[in-house]
Amino acid sequence: MGPGWRAASSALVGGSVLIFGGLRRAAVALPRPAAVRSRPSRLWRWQNLLVSFAHSVLAGLWALFSLWHSPELLSDIQDGYSVSGHLLVCFSSGYFIHDSLDIIFNHQSRSSWEYLVHHAMAISAFVSLIITGRFLVAAVLLLLVEVSNIFLTIRMLLKMSNVPSPALYEANKYVNLVMYFAFRLAPQAYLTWYFLRFVEVQGQGAFLTANLLLLDAMILMYFSRLLRSDFFPSLRKGSAGRDVDGEKFLID
Repeated sequence: MGPGWRAASSALVGGSVLIFGGLRRAAVALPRPAAVRSRPSRLWRWQNLLVSFAHSVLAGLWALFSLWHSPELLSDIQDGYSVSGHLLVCFSSGYFIHDSLDIIFNHQSRSSWEYLVHHAMAISAFVSLIITGRFLVAAVLLLLVEVSNIFLTIRMLLKMSNVPSPALYEANKYVNLVMYFAFRLAPQAYLTWYFLRFVEVQGQGAFLTANLLLLDAMILMYFSRLLRSDFFPSLRKGSAGRDVDGEKFLID
């Protein structure tokens, strides 16, 4: 990638940050459920989740389209390239930067530190991909997780809004589980296998492999929380009386 293309990529990332900043402002004007209006401490989290939901829908569908439109990319995970995949990585990099700034500037770092760790990993990995032009297909595969995040975010929004229809939450609960397997666990497992078997553990390959393994640990931890909360509530520990208004991550 030449200097001109890198400068253009930087502009795309910056433009994405501005787009999500605009979505954040729009979220402030949207109507809020009574359960959110009555608890001011939930306001930031609600608005932040709406922006996260918008990113999940856009990036998830974009990743699916990129792989459907160019299936040959799957045969060359290291050096395969598409303009659509490159733009998607720039777009999502902008979201992760915006969300990190949103967390920090709104003094939510303590309650959302796991997100900051995740975002730092994603931003550093994506920047390396944009600069070198390598492993972009791996990034697109990882961004399939955003399809799963659509239903995970719906789950959190339903819990926050105290939706009166338990049937809606129950239906989403099972769809969310299926999507978690199909678009989070499966691509992550495949990429972990691929990197450990075929990618040289040096330079960028070593850096991305380390990021991938750390992400594996985080995903399994969140999956265990999800199972305990939605399917095995009797196994939950230490959650009685917990006020999770300020907590963004999948804890409750």
